[in-house]
Amino acid sequence: MTSDSGSTKPSTATEEAHLVALGYSGHDFHRSMSLWANLALGFTYLSPLVGVYSLFAYSLTLGGPPALWWIVIVGSGQFLVALVFGEVVSQYPLAGGIYPWCRRLWGRRYAWIVAWIYLWAVIVTVTAVAEFGGGFVAALLGIEATKEVGLATAVALLLVAMAFNYSGTHMLARVAQIGLAAELIGVIALGLYLLIFQRENSFSVFFDPLGAGGDRAYIVTFFTAALSGLFLFYGFEACGNVAEEVDDPTRRIPRAMMLTILIGGVSGLLSSAGYVLAAPNLQAIVDGEVADPIPSILEDTLGVAGSKVFLVIAVTAFVSCVLSLQAAGSRLIYSSARDRMLPMSSWLAHMSAKHAVPTNALLVACVVPILICLYVYIDPDQLPRVTAFAVLGIYLAFQAVVLAALRQRLKGWRPAGNWNLGPAGMLVNVIALAYGIMAIFLLLRPGETGNWLDDWVVAVGLVIVLGAGLLYLFIAKPDRHSEGVAEGDAVEVANLLRSMREQSRNR
Repeated sequence: MTSDSGSTKPSTATEEAHLVALGYSGHDFHRSMSLWANLALGFTYLSPLVGVYSLFAYSLTLGGPPALWWIVIVGSGQFLVALVFGEVVSQYPLAGGIYPWCRRLWGRRYAWIVAWIYLWAVIVTVTAVAEFGGGFVAALLGIEATKEVGLATAVALLLVAMAFNYSGTHMLARVAQIGLAAELIGVIALGLYLLIFQRENSFSVFFDPLGAGGDRAYIVTFFTAALSGLFLFYGFEACGNVAEEVDDPTRRIPRAMMLTILIGGVSGLLSSAGYVLAAPNLQAIVDGEVADPIPSILEDTLGVAGSKVFLVIAVTAFVSCVLSLQAAGSRLIYSSARDRMLPMSSWLAHMSAKHAVPTNALLVACVVPILICLYVYIDPDQLPRVTAFAVLGIYLAFQAVVLAALRQRLKGWRPAGNWNLGPAGMLVNVIALAYGIMAIFLLLRPGETGNWLDDWVVAVGLVIVLGAGLLYLFIAKPDRHSEGVAEGDAVEVANLLRSMREQSRNR
């Protein structure tokens, strides 16, 4: 990993000159986000607390305690993806992340369909996190989690997050940092406490499936539990979604992405291990006899008062997670609208002069999830089907960037951002793509419920979203509205940036 040798922190003028060289004005957003704040945004989007709590019982039932090793496997693979993203964002520090990266690495049609899939995946994820967070709010308030309470709390979380987001980048960064602190307390501190003081099981259980999978070969069972890791490790890309709001983005965002993966992975691993080792009824959890084991583990280990403290931490983490997801989705909408790639682009690309945030894009990123919440309220059983597509959509979008980066490397691209991998870039890119293909294959594997729709729901969701996107692309031809915006120019921009730096040194 290399940085521009001998360079110091670039001036604001240099950062704006970089944006102008990419064809954009540098005055839309306020550059007020530090490395710590950018890390907090990505971390609260990734949210190990949300991921571990949501899938703890699921992963143990499917794969037993060894399913925990998926956190290590997926974390390693996603770290390679983050390295590739780091090189891309360092050359293209543009708001919106996935969309502008794909456009500049490949082309506008490719970017549009990738952004379409990613946007729906993010919106569905916002909805799911708000719905799951409603249960924590109800438990904290001591009220029954009815359908009506679930809808009210989910909508309240979405509206609170929008209010914080609307207040500007300073508020977004501040709440994200509070969420980061809550996450670290809720996962690392609690995980260590459970590991050290409340251990009921030996470490050998992580090599013992405890009967999970029945009589079939355990390697097959192990692969069915892959989602326990795959669900946890996305969100680091949000660090790049707000690139035009970050101070010194070409260096800080790659670091923030890598730290998000490392800290998130360690947090998730400690938390999951702590819950497994502290569970007094581990076999019953693996056998599927305990639907929601974490509350009982917490009450057994922390008592009622301690459980309430944890619920406060958990609700804080959920608010921050919804906030970060909403911010990421709104920046993607804004970035696409700025290039006139969406219906009502002028309206969606509107920026608040006072707060320097895309207000109308934020409104869409709040209202659409609320509409999906209403659909879930009408038929609660649809929530798993609605959310099943999200993880696959995110991973497809990630690998679209990795594939486009590899394509440009084969055409002679040498990343010219202030942060890059140097000669190791090609090898990392290839391995990251191979990992991503494996992850997508695991996500597309059908379930084993015997119900066709439930077994193939992920693939069905992909076909519906992809089909709708392609239909709109070929009928409305949104790409024609931005023919004057650069695309597929990675090699040319790299040469331009090197020339600009050379001229700067010679002055």
